[in-house]
Amino acid sequence: MAEGFLAKLRVLFEGDPAVRRVADDPVLSAELLLLFRMILADGEVDEKELETFRRICRDSFGISEDSLKSVIRYLHDFGYETTGSQALALFRTLDRQRRVELARHMAEIAKSDSDLSEQEVRLLRRTLDVLDLDPSEVVGGQVHGEGETGPASA
Repeated sequence: MAEGFLAKLRVLFEGDPAVRRVADDPVLSAELLLLFRMILADGEVDEKELETFRRICRDSFGISEDSLKSVIRYLHDFGYETTGSQALALFRTLDRQRRVELARHMAEIAKSDSDLSEQEVRLLRRTLDVLDLDPSEVVGGQVHGEGETGPASA
């Protein structure tokens, strides 16, 4: 009980550790912004898409449900500081596996509401181009290594 109180007190004075981690990592900020943009791509915020986003944040990025509201607030307040060209430059520095995971997360969000809109498909297609990925890597579950031209073994 005392530990919980001390943890809450620490967050009050030092800020949420998840928000600090996102603020200190421009690549993570750009990834989360792009995932949230996928939620908004069709012009509607669907609860199933938000659930998928929350699960991805928890499972892939270690952002707890308790911290997610603060992280989203941070991205809303400061996300405009990351321009599209900066985000693209950051994404190009990612290793291939992380780029594939980002694209898979985007596809998961787009498909989660069972209504894949034209806007979502366009955003995903443009992102695959920027990430230099083939759609089969995202859908098929295979990842080509840097410089490989054939299918990678699963």
